[in-house]
Order: sequence, then C-alpha cells, then structure tokens
Amino acid sequence: MDLRGANVLVTGATGGIGQALARALADRGARVVLTGRRADVLEPLAERLGGRAIVADLADRAAAEGLLDEAGRVDALVANAALPASGLLADYSIAQIDRALDVNLRAPIVMAKLAAAQMADRGRGHLVFVSSLSGKTASGHASLYNATKFGMRGFALALREDLRPHGVGVSTVFPGFIRDAGMFADAGVSLPKGVGTKSPRDVARATVRAIERNVAEIDVAPLGLRIGALIGGVAPVLSAAVQRRAGGQRISRGLADGQRDKR
Repeated sequence: MDLRGANVLVTGATGGIGQALARALADRGARVVLTGRRADVLEPLAERLGGRAIVADLADRAAAEGLLDEAGRVDALVANAALPASGLLADYSIAQIDRALDVNLRAPIVMAKLAAAQMADRGRGHLVFVSSLSGKTASGHASLYNATKFGMRGFALALREDLRPHGVGVSTVFPGFIRDAGMFADAGVSLPKGVGTKSPRDVARATVRAIERNVAEIDVAPLGLRIGALIGGVAPVLSAAVQRRAGGQRISRGLADGQRDKR
C-alpha cells in the first residue's frame, strides 16, 4: 500500500512509540489522525504533523465506534494503544481485568471490524496491530498481558486470510524491549547483560514496512530475543525453564512493580 495521501488512524499516539509512529507515517506522506487520552500531547503533535487529533479513552466501550465515526475515511489503521498488564492475576481486581481486555484486545477488534468494512468496500486498505513479543512467548508474572497479546496475534492472522480476497492487508508488529519510551522504559527495569533493546523509531520503521509491503508479522528485537520467541512458540516448557535461569522472573516482577499505578 502506498502511504502517500492515505488517511492513517493511529491509536495510542501520545506515548513515545505512538509519537514515533505518527512522525514516520507523516514522513511517508500520510495524513495522520491521532488519538489518545492526553490532549496536551496529542494536539500539538497533530498540529506539527499537519494531522488531526481526536481525544478518546478506549477503556470506554463506546469510544471505538465513536472514534471511527469521527475519523471519517480510514485507509490504514495502526492499533497501538495498550495498557500495561504485568503482574500476578491474583493482584488484579475484576475491573482492572476488564479494563486491560477492553483496551488491549476488544478495542482493536472493534475498530478493525469497522475500518475493514470501509476498506473492503473500496478494495484497498491496511490494518496494523502493534503487539509485543509477549504475544509469541509466555512468561511468569504476565498472564493477563500474555492473554491479550496472544489473542491479538491469533485474531490478526485469521483476519488477514479473511480480508485477503478484498484487497485489505493485515500485519502485526512484535516489539521486544524498547528503550526510551513505552511500558518497559517507563517501568525502569534493568536487563541482564547481553539482552538488547530496540528504539521507538525501529518500531515505526517496521510498521511502515509492514504497510507498504503487506508483511504478515515483523519482530522488532535483537536476534537473541527473536530466537527466544521462536523457542517459546514451539517449546513453551523449555522456554519457561530458560527464562527462570536467565532471571526472567526478576524482569517480570520489576515490570509489574513499575506499572502498578497505570493499570
């Protein structure tokens, strides 16, 4: 899909990764429609990029439909918004579980349904889901987050097949540990020696490539983490043992502690 002149809706645009996505898409000639909860960040960013800002909270079940109505024509949807959901399931209230499921899984599904209907009628369009390597391999202290990201992967792969005859592409981007912005960076967790990171710009470049080349899945992580995700998919018990020996539970607990007030 050619992004020049395309109307691209980006959710979660107020975070560091969302801002990088917005800039990269605008640089490719897209007309960006940016959404998020913080008007103080969203509106200046949209103005700088020559786009539009729509303030919305996707934890509100009515927000996804209202957002698509207000956005108008959408040629590409980048579903980037997500809530942190690390920690033990026992530590979450039912309301917090519902909120994580609504933002991380339900909202992207609803928005994809509405946007894809427009796109299929025109025979052109693209849906991108910004997921996580946690959607390919499970880890302790992340059962709820893993559930939302595994669910997103299965949904996207199946939807890609359903929309292929209609000329609509579907991609999923799987970031690993992202420095400088995002949930991992905000939690302030240190990684074991040798575990690498990528930048928000790397996520943005991968997203642009996914749209322009209709790539089904792209991992944004150093080789070691990509291999770990592959092992996690084919040998989950072995992967869990390796994570325990490598200090994965310490990282997961640190993420949960750092994200506690953002659930």
